[in-house]
Amino acid sequence: LGLRYSPFSHRVEWALKIKGVKYEFIEEDLQNKSPLLLQSNPIHKKIPVLIHNGKCICESMVILEYIDEAFEGPSILPKDPYDRALARFWAKYVEDKGAAVWKSFFSKGEEQEKAKEEAYEMLKILDNEFKDKKCFVGDKFGFADIVANGAALYLGILEEVSGVVLVTSEKFPNFCAWRDEYCTQNEEYFPSRDELLIRYRAYIQPVDASK
Repeated sequence: LGLRYSPFSHRVEWALKIKGVKYEFIEEDLQNKSPLLLQSNPIHKKIPVLIHNGKCICESMVILEYIDEAFEGPSILPKDPYDRALARFWAKYVEDKGAAVWKSFFSKGEEQEKAKEEAYEMLKILDNEFKDKKCFVGDKFGFADIVANGAALYLGILEEVSGVVLVTSEKFPNFCAWRDEYCTQNEEYFPSRDELLIRYRAYIQPVDASK
C-alpha cells in the first residue's frame, strides 16, 4: 500500500525490484484512507505498508530489512556486522534530517530559514562523507543509499518545482558527484521524473525570483 510519488513507498518498491519479487501496488488516497490501510497500520495510519502472507509490515526502513531477510536475491544490507551497523547509522541520519529538507520547501518565513540551516549542515556532512567513496558503505550500493532516495532524487525535483536551491556543485561538489552517479546508475528503478514534477507542483508555491 503506498503512493506512486512518495519517496517512502519508492524505497519499498525499489527493494522488491532488486530482489526480483513480484508484487501488487495499491495506490492510497491519504485524504480518504482505505479500510485496508487503517486496518493494516492502525497505529500510524500511514503508507507504506507491505502485506506478505497475510501479515502487515509498516515503516519503510523496517520493511526494507524485512524484504532483505524474507526473500532470496541480492543483499540490501551488508553481510559484515560493522558495515551493517554503518549502513543503519547513515540510514537513520538521513531519515532524521530529512524533515528539515522537506520543511525547506514546504514552510515559509522563519521556520523555512531554520530548516534550510539544518539542511545545509546535513549536506556539509554528506559532502564530506562522499569525498572518497561512491556509496554510504564503501562502493556497494545498498540499504542506506535506498533510504537516501529523497536526497538523491526528490531534492532535485523539489528544487526545480519551488525555485528554492539548496545544492550547488560549488558548495557541495562531492554530494553532487554522488547524486549524479546515483541517478545515472539507478534510473531503471526510479518513478517517472515528469510525473513527480507534476505531482509536486500541486503542493509547492514557486518562489518569485523577481522579488
